[in-house]
Amino acid sequence: MTRRSVGIALAVVFLLLPAAWGDKRRDPLNEAEIDQLRDAAQDPEQRLKLFVIFARSRLTALEQARSDPKATDRAQKTHDELQDFLDVYDELDDNLDTFVDRKSDLRKPLKLVIQADAEFQARLRAVKSASDSRLPEASQYEFLLTTALDTVDSSVADHRQLLAEQEEAAKHKKK
Repeated sequence: MTRRSVGIALAVVFLLLPAAWGDKRRDPLNEAEIDQLRDAAQDPEQRLKLFVIFARSRLTALEQARSDPKATDRAQKTHDELQDFLDVYDELDDNLDTFVDRKSDLRKPLKLVIQADAEFQARLRAVKSASDSRLPEASQYEFLLTTALDTVDSSVADHRQLLAEQEEAAKHKKK
């Protein structure tokens, strides 16, 4: 075997390893939630409402994990719940984009999403203010918490802009 062949073989192995590791990442949604989303696939209002509910439940689980005095792996649970929240919230945004592309009327579900955005911001800020960044455990989730806050903060503006666009489009349809 030539050096070039060995080099190519190693390059292929290194390219495939991250894909194999990526498969081990767990899904933030359970089977019942996946079934609910599947049933609401064509209904933007119901589907987005479900994503809000699922994101809210991830934040509740995060708060419960942080307040459990008997928890031995609080930092890891906090990290995992933050990651699940972020994954679900990103899916909510992806679904909004999909329904926008389909020219769906999203005025009603967007109002629900915008209300949830304000709640999510407040709850994430409360976690951040309650976290002591000097503690070693905070380093396990501090970056993810900042990312979650930044994501929600930037999405608030996007969601409000989208609602304004949807309302403007609805005005022109009526004329």
